[in-house]
Amino acid sequence: MSRAWLFVPGDRPERYDKALAAGADQVIIDLEDAVAPDYKARARTLLMAWLGHTAARVAVRLNAADTGWFHDDLALLDLPAVVAIVLPKAEDPAVLAMLAARRPGLALVPLVESAAGLAAVRAIATAPGVQRLAFGHLDFQVDLGLRDAAEDDLLPFRCEIVLASRLARIAPPLDGVTAALDDAERLAADVARARRLGFGGKLCIHPKQVAGVRAGFAPAAAEIAWSRRLLDAAAAAGGAAVAVDGKMVDRPVMLRAEAILRDAGEAGEAGASAGG
Repeated sequence: MSRAWLFVPGDRPERYDKALAAGADQVIIDLEDAVAPDYKARARTLLMAWLGHTAARVAVRLNAADTGWFHDDLALLDLPAVVAIVLPKAEDPAVLAMLAARRPGLALVPLVESAAGLAAVRAIATAPGVQRLAFGHLDFQVDLGLRDAAEDDLLPFRCEIVLASRLARIAPPLDGVTAALDDAERLAADVARARRLGFGGKLCIHPKQVAGVRAGFAPAAAEIAWSRRLLDAAAAAGGAAVAVDGKMVDRPVMLRAEAILRDAGEAGEAGASAGG
């Protein structure tokens, strides 16, 4: 599963290849927040020229559907190098359906960044082409008038995005960015919270954040060892009740162990252990 999605400004083509070399699971060329209004058209032109000559496969954050730049940005959907579209200020499932119809099979990642977006999040999650949601919590706080909000104040909203993703049977969502670039402890805490809540990845605004995000969302060695031990014990019991580390093993616990091994790339081992 892709965990670290790295933004790079659309008007800085000299940074595109550097972003691709940073180890992110997906690079997002950003035409929205990272580009000043007077440079939007130039950024799009630079990006289209680069996309026409690269072997890379990238995501692009378009400008929002209610802006004057959106319709010109749609030309990017026709380029094979674009494998995903990040749609900011997503509020209307019909916009996503239009994008999906224009290029079937293109991955769509709507950004929930407003009260209207959250109110429609379950419909957005089930719109054609949507593969996962993302939470733009900074814009969301502005839209709701949340001043100096602590991270815990956003827990209900994050949980609703995770729930909508699960109900739609799409990939776990991406949490928003950590604005502090040089605070590894803050990044680690943000990743740990997002993972506890059921997010599957995180948006990054600097290459230095990528490694921490990838490591934080990956199963820890202790989790992998516990999963192997539990599934081996359950298989050896042949269906009889069994305890591991002093706790009874039931079906939900086994499913959790299998999920950890799948996340660690040990799907074959998980299946073999579960199947006895």
